[in-house]
Amino acid sequence: MQLPLQITFRHMDPSPAVEAAIREHAERLNRFSDRIMGCRVVVEAPHQHQRKGKLYSIRIDLTVPGEEIPVTHTGPENHAHEDIYVAIRDAFNTAGRLLEDHVRKFRGDVKAHEASVHGKVIRLFPYEGYGFIETSDHDEVYFHKNSVTQPGFDKLEVGAEVRMVLAEDESAHGPQASTVTALGKHHIVG
Repeated sequence: MQLPLQITFRHMDPSPAVEAAIREHAERLNRFSDRIMGCRVVVEAPHQHQRKGKLYSIRIDLTVPGEEIPVTHTGPENHAHEDIYVAIRDAFNTAGRLLEDHVRKFRGDVKAHEASVHGKVIRLFPYEGYGFIETSDHDEVYFHKNSVTQPGFDKLEVGAEVRMVLAEDESAHGPQASTVTALGKHHIVG
């Protein structure tokens, strides 16, 4: 499929070589999705009065059914973008990643993240390096000292409110938390 492509140059003369590079990168986007309805690319040269090098700005607007995917790649933190071809490559790499995310979301392939569960530390065994948390449903969840994030297992106290992510596999002690994070004093656990 021929990708509908519009290229605009700002603050610079059109360049057949730059246009060819953009067309090549734009055609590669078809491997992520054959549903691209349009691609607008704006190449902007830096203003002449800039003192920190000439960093090119590339803006890509992809149109897909039901959505517009904008990509702005100015690169002020990346001096490699003084080379227009590097700036173009980086902008299209970002466009490809965003297009992949769009396709995954469209297909329903988006990975569901585990919801964190709130609870309260009810028992600690500091010498053995583990403890138990009671959830709002009054279930007990085992946790090991290595699953506690900052400020760490040694700083936990009985009664401390925590947020945890439950592990898929149970331990010998029953349900197990893979990550435990102490909450501030102002959180309310139901």
